Amino acid sequence: MTYGQIAALCGAAYAAWEVGQIAHFGHPDLPWQRVVSKSGGLANGFPGGRLEHKKQLEAECIQVSEDYEVNVSELLWSPNQAP
Repeated sequence: MTYGQIAALCGAAYAAWEVGQIAHFGHPDLPWQRVVSKSGGLANGFPGGRLEHKKQLEAECIQVSEDYEVNVSELLWSPNQAP
């Protein structure tokens, strides 16, 4: 998912930055590595930086480009989708 998607699901469509802050300072057991920017960019503020974000996604068999992006059109998930 993207930060904006999560914000919209919470009823605050323009609060993507705030979602990023929650991801950065929130509970580390939540799967924040699965959240990216709307363009597929990995987070600079991820604990350990974009390199660690990349490592965690690749551990889940997600391809990450050399410029730290994923293909959101392929991977984007929505809670309205069937599992």
